Amino acid sequence: MNLLLYQRPSRYINTEINSVHKEASVRVALAFPDVYEIGMSHLGLKVLYRIINELPETAAERVFSPWVDLDDAMKSEGSLLTSLESGLPLKDFDIVGFSLQYELAYTTVLNMLDRGGIPIRSEARPDLKRLPLVIAGGPSTLNPFPMSPFIDAFLIGDGEDAVKEIISAYTIWKKDGKSDKTTLLKSLSRIEGVFVPSLGRGQKVSRRIIASLEDAPFPDNPILPFANIVHDRVNIEISRGCSMGCRFCQAGMTYRPVRERSVAKILELAERSLRNTGYEDISFTSLSSGDYSCLLELMQGFNRKFSHKRIAMSLPSLRVGSVTGDMLREIRSVRKTGFTIAPEAGTDRLRAVINKDFTEETYQKALETLFKAGWQNLKLYFMTGLPTETDEDIDAIPEMAYQAIRISKKLTGRNVTISAGVSSFIPKPHTPFQWFGQNDIELLREKNTYLRKAFLKKGIKFKGHREEMSLLEAVFSRGDETLAPFIEAAWSLGCRLDAWTEHFDFEKWKKAAEISGVDAFAFAGRNYEMDAEFPWDNISTGVTREFLWREYQNALKGSFSTDCRKQCHACGLACKESPANKPEPQVNGEIPAARPGSPSPALQNNFIRLRLQYTKTGRLRYLSHLELSTALTRAMNRADFPLRYSTGFHPAPKVSFGPALSVGIAGTTEYLDVELVPPFDAGEGLLRINRELPSGIRATGMARLRGGEKSLNSFIIRYVYEVRSRGKMSADRFLEQDAVWVQRDKGPINIKEMIELLERVDDMTFRVTVKESGDIKMRLSEMVPELFGLKAVDCEITRTGMFGWTGRWTDPLEVCG
Repeated sequence: MNLLLYQRPSRYINTEINSVHKEASVRVALAFPDVYEIGMSHLGLKVLYRIINELPETAAERVFSPWVDLDDAMKSEGSLLTSLESGLPLKDFDIVGFSLQYELAYTTVLNMLDRGGIPIRSEARPDLKRLPLVIAGGPSTLNPFPMSPFIDAFLIGDGEDAVKEIISAYTIWKKDGKSDKTTLLKSLSRIEGVFVPSLGRGQKVSRRIIASLEDAPFPDNPILPFANIVHDRVNIEISRGCSMGCRFCQAGMTYRPVRERSVAKILELAERSLRNTGYEDISFTSLSSGDYSCLLELMQGFNRKFSHKRIAMSLPSLRVGSVTGDMLREIRSVRKTGFTIAPEAGTDRLRAVINKDFTEETYQKALETLFKAGWQNLKLYFMTGLPTETDEDIDAIPEMAYQAIRISKKLTGRNVTISAGVSSFIPKPHTPFQWFGQNDIELLREKNTYLRKAFLKKGIKFKGHREEMSLLEAVFSRGDETLAPFIEAAWSLGCRLDAWTEHFDFEKWKKAAEISGVDAFAFAGRNYEMDAEFPWDNISTGVTREFLWREYQNALKGSFSTDCRKQCHACGLACKESPANKPEPQVNGEIPAARPGSPSPALQNNFIRLRLQYTKTGRLRYLSHLELSTALTRAMNRADFPLRYSTGFHPAPKVSFGPALSVGIAGTTEYLDVELVPPFDAGEGLLRINRELPSGIRATGMARLRGGEKSLNSFIIRYVYEVRSRGKMSADRFLEQDAVWVQRDKGPINIKEMIELLERVDDMTFRVTVKESGDIKMRLSEMVPELFGLKAVDCEITRTGMFGWTGRWTDPLEVCG
């Protein structure tokens, strides 16, 4: 496949560091119904990937949705969607497991099944000897019914233990070789947390819960993507569950009870994860990281252990009341990362309704603490359409952002950069607000239009959510299996990747409602009485309906419910206190010694400069310059190069690269310069980095710079390329002309003056030597059409040499001492 024909070809490269390629008798496709950079940011996928690949005779491989350009090409060519690791078509796996993180991914699930050669409806897949078992997990399965006609079995709840039981049941069934699909599905239905739609609604399914996070499997050798993914860092789940009881929050209600990892365990996982990836950033994640019981001890312990390696630490969005000066000092000790606070509602009254327990004074104190600590960028998140919301509540939202600007200016004399994200309330199953209908779409649009104008008027960045997308999310959150024809009709009209605004087409969804005859949109706004039947009533999260109704009534009364770790509110789970829930601080004197790494700032004035020669070949020719530089820098981190860093708020390793290669062009003699803190042995360093580099990149030389040499980009002015086509090539037309002009932004350029040598290697290959003309730099890909009458994307181009002038043409490694 010529990946140059498609956007971001690095999405489709399968040789990432820590990816697993193995033979197995049971093959599981972990299918994420979105593109690579979204799916690879999801921690759950990485957890399951590790668990399954550690099982004997079982292999997990990843499958993501292609972007629309490749998807269209696959459809027109009739080619099948395959896994990354082995290139096996989806239809040839034993099990295909989808991660349902978001309701707007449903049409993408159908699209991936179809592109993978699998009939989209479960009833059309009776023979599991020929087609895979299709299962699904993730938060959207808390109401599995809209997707139930397409999925054979759903796993509801924590997957760490359940996935092994599912694979075990499948393996036994497969070895038997005689039983039919129904036999397997009945076996799966006996696993706690598994719901099998074909066996009817009579099944009572309890959410699967792992008792402890302390010993739960964790991917401390995660796959290191080449592409820049959304969460491109080490992510460590420090706790699961939340005790704050926000009434709109499905995760907060359904991931109970709170389970925490100990500080010692988190630091152990952090060390291994950073060593195995070379990442420069780490995030301590949970639903409410600010409420982790030993957060300050964790942050202090992490900085003692890793600050010399310049590892930046961040937390996801925080509750207003959890922001402290000590926390901010630890975060900024290496590098100030972004900061996000989620007030959700603008007034004390509405915050009482949703159980967000902070006051105006608490908010003001949090802002003062943040700005005094030097932060100049702040993201705020709000919701509209919440139960009992009034115009006063809407007016108060931009006022909270204005307040941040005023406080910043008073304390620092400067305006901060404020970004406001506003989403529409979605009434989710298994929450106190499941009885409450969503605002109609016109009212949501009116509120968001007002807020957009109010924010922009004050120069505040505003990011809203399309009201039509929120409507559909509510439809699928609250609907039942009658929505399946609606989803199928939308997919048949071309809907896919609906979570991407540029590909969401609400007109197609309206047409799908007409074609299917389903009154789909009515699900969103429906209000329910206390004893109403919900489609998801057979699914138990452990939190009782009585508790949820009691919380709904408390919301209407504006009554707070305190943190349930301080006072039990009888939600139904009967949580038990255990050492795992309250880890003891384990940082004073008990942190293992850090491995040698980048030295302290005081030592960095003494440094050496080295020049590294390397190759970029094979499938890695599809890396962009940024992706390549990131891969090399992280390889140096894994190889324990004592990198020298820049100073300031955002220290970065002192690495400079030679002239960039365009995406798709290989290179056999590429160069970078790096500053290191001695002692450092170049010969040993070359061996170490080659052990860490992915296939397609090899370090071929390393030498110390004496000092005073030109930078690579100043020194190199001559390039040698080999251009190979699929058929016979000719440069006759180019050679016959006195001048060949190529239009650039600053005017036309005669490339004839830049071609120093053009020689035929064979019928399909030319060697081209290009010399810069003054300060003009031209990419060879811009010249190929004029040289050979071919598109650059149809040629295989390799840069084989780069030179500077020292009285003779000299390669950059020769000038080193």
